Amino acid sequence: MFAFNMFDQAIPQAFRNRFSTQYRCYSVSMFAGSDRSDVEKGGKIIMPPSALDQLSRLNITYPMLFKLINRKTDRMTHCGVLEFVAEEGICYLPHWMMQNLLLEEGGLVQVESVNLMVATYSKFQPQAPDFLDITNPKAVLENALRNFACLTTGDVIAINYNEKIYELRVMETKPDKAVSIIECDMNVDFDAPLGYKEPERHYQPEDSSDLEADHTTFVPVDLGFRPFTGAGNRLDGKKKGVDPNPALINPEDIKRGIPNYEFKIGKITFIRNSRPHPKQIEEDSGASRFIAFSGEGQSLRKKGRKP
Repeated sequence: MFAFNMFDQAIPQAFRNRFSTQYRCYSVSMFAGSDRSDVEKGGKIIMPPSALDQLSRLNITYPMLFKLINRKTDRMTHCGVLEFVAEEGICYLPHWMMQNLLLEEGGLVQVESVNLMVATYSKFQPQAPDFLDITNPKAVLENALRNFACLTTGDVIAINYNEKIYELRVMETKPDKAVSIIECDMNVDFDAPLGYKEPERHYQPEDSSDLEADHTTFVPVDLGFRPFTGAGNRLDGKKKGVDPNPALINPEDIKRGIPNYEFKIGKITFIRNSRPHPKQIEEDSGASRFIAFSGEGQSLRKKGRKP
């Protein structure tokens, strides 16, 4: 006689070390006892003590991370565990997590243990423009993420700041769509808030007439007192032809100088003489050319031979 038992086959190690069960989920506001509003500020759930007993017998990795699945809507998310103090067969979730899973009070949720990669990058999109009113939004978000254990791409998480709830959608996570953010060095980036519009900028065309040079601004026209314009008096009584009232300068006759287009910063150019020297024309006749020591001497008395 040979006996055959189909359950004697070896069960894979991955299935033996995996925690998987169903619970009826409720929001934290339904939790009996003291106020547990701190659960609403993070991404962790409360499970029954039997779950801890079962997890301790499995060879699972820490920290404990779980995948929550709603079989009816085929929605899932990831979370951590805060405490094991819930009633048997019940688990308590943050309200924003129930909204992501499309769960109602008392609905069934599948809880499975998972291992997630450590996050290196995440991108968020605020769901309202009022998130920009925060002075340092990145610091506020990093402080709020300390209450979270993991992030899932596509989830809308809720953070509490100054007694106000801000919702942010997880647009991207690296290196995977679900990552662990416990003791990690993660770069955080923001996308434009939902419904945000850039302020309109009105550009006024510049008038071409304003760009033309106005010569009247180069030399001030002063019709009042002008120094050194009076008439002088001589000791001999003679008068020199000086006009005591010279004509005023017409600003339209003033011409601007030519700028130096070859100017380089840090270089000083000294112009000794801006006018070019005229070329000297050499004459063909040698008489007009000066020759040193070529003159003839003259004597007052004539020298003669003595007889």
